[in-house]
Amino acid sequence: MNRYLAGAIGGLLATIPMTLAMEALYRRLPREERYPLPPREITENLLHKVKADALLDEGQLVELSLVSHFGYGAFAGALYPATRQRVAHPLFYGSGYGVAIWAASYFGWIPALHILSPPHRHPANRRRLMIAVHLVWGAGTVWIGERLANRRDAPPPQRMY
Repeated sequence: MNRYLAGAIGGLLATIPMTLAMEALYRRLPREERYPLPPREITENLLHKVKADALLDEGQLVELSLVSHFGYGAFAGALYPATRQRVAHPLFYGSGYGVAIWAASYFGWIPALHILSPPHRHPANRRRLMIAVHLVWGAGTVWIGERLANRRDAPPPQRMY
């Protein structure tokens, strides 16, 4: 399978355990730090920027936040093959890739576009949560992507006669 497609599928699928870990760790935050997580914050802030925030009800906002989160997971997953042609240790490399995506996003384009403030302006517990879930996402993305990209196709069926 094409490595970029495999990376996109890996990123999409790895967003599932990432999201589950994010929800579990969120519940462990102190009450004053339990404001919306970045996927929701980003979606709300982007809608506000384009003056479309009043167009969606709560259910639609949750759905759009999830679709955007999974879409970005697939997009970022598709990029990892551009950084390395061969990955000997997918879990190790993937964990680093996940943290690199977090840093490039949350210290880079997200604050540059005035969508969210950079991580150092958020509580340390939330930074740790986001780093942890990006470790999970990155490891899963590269592990799945490498398995798909390097799988051996099944041999053709044997002739019965």
